[in-house]
Amino acid sequence: MALELDRPDVVAEVKAAFLRYEKALVENDVTVLDELFWNDERVVRYGAGENLYGYRQIAAFRAQRPPSGLQRQLHNTVITAHGNDLATAWTEFRRPGNPRIGRQSQVWARRPEGWRVVAAHVSFMEE
Repeated sequence: MALELDRPDVVAEVKAAFLRYEKALVENDVTVLDELFWNDERVVRYGAGENLYGYRQIAAFRAQRPPSGLQRQLHNTVITAHGNDLATAWTEFRRPGNPRIGRQSQVWARRPEGWRVVAAHVSFMEE
């Protein structure tokens, strides 16, 4: 049985969660950022300069991250729903004054508590 792709209601739910995450990221709202990651030791986040395994490592990283210089502009965002309970979000971003292009990918899963990031990756490339 093939998964139903891109049901509009599922895409809309994930997009709302993704935009909530983005707002929390640029405002350094650590409470919301922590909420939107799956609270489990199997969650993984590969950052621009760190590899984080498990919710505790990710939360600790967020708690110590400097709160400035977080503004960014998103480009080429693609959200794909794979059935009712899984989605991917891909985006490029630029930070003011930084020539590098950032890339972010997230896997979102519908959990009993709502949509949560279950895997994430951030990297940069030269222009």
